[in-house]
Amino acid sequence: MFSSLIQRAGSLLALTMALAVPAQAQTTGPEALIRQLSTEVIDTVKADKAIQAGDVGRIVTLVDTKVMPNVNFQRMTASAVGRHWRTATPEQQKRLQDEFKILLVRTYAGALTQVKDQTVQLKPFRGGADDTEVVVKTEIKGKGEPIQLDYRLEKGATGWKIYDVNVLGVWLVEQYRNSFAQEIGAVGLDGLITKLADKNKAAAAKG
Repeated sequence: MFSSLIQRAGSLLALTMALAVPAQAQTTGPEALIRQLSTEVIDTVKADKAIQAGDVGRIVTLVDTKVMPNVNFQRMTASAVGRHWRTATPEQQKRLQDEFKILLVRTYAGALTQVKDQTVQLKPFRGGADDTEVVVKTEIKGKGEPIQLDYRLEKGATGWKIYDVNVLGVWLVEQYRNSFAQEIGAVGLDGLITKLADKNKAAAAKG
C-alpha cells in the first residue's frame, strides 16, 4: 500500500515540477513567475540531449539546483508528515527532509526525460496585490487532454516559493500525508524514515 501510493503521488508531482521552476531572482508576481520559469525549464530540457537520453547524474543536478531552491521544502515535508512532525525530534525532522528530498529529486529526474512538446497556459489569476499566499492555476498542453495544474505559493523574505501542487484535483502534499500516516501507524516515524531511505538506496543502485 505504502509503495503504490508513494509511486502514484510521486509520478503526479514529478510531472508538475518537471515543468515548473528553476532558481533565479524572484522579483515578479507569482503568476508571471510561473509563466516565465515554466517556459525556461521546458526549453532547457528540450535543448539538452543528455537529459533527453536519461543521463541520471545530469538530471539530478539540474533538478537539485534549479527546482528545489524554489520550493519551501520544510513546509512541504512538515505538511506531508502531518501532526507527527510536531513530536519528531530535530534529528528525525532532518532525516525526513533529507530522504523526502532525495525521493522527490529522483522522481522529478525521471519526469524530465518525458518532456517533449508540452506548453504551459495560465488561467485567470484571482490573487490580490497584498496576498502572501496564492494559488496559480495552469494547464499543461501537449498530445492528449490538457492536464490541470494548480500551484500553492507563499511569499517569504526571499520571494515566492511553491509548497503544494494540485494535479487533476489532487493536492499532492495531502496524498503524501495519507500514505505517510499509514506507514507511521504501522511502523512508527523511524520506520517511515527507514522505508524512504531504503527506497532511495534502491533507486540509486539502479542508476
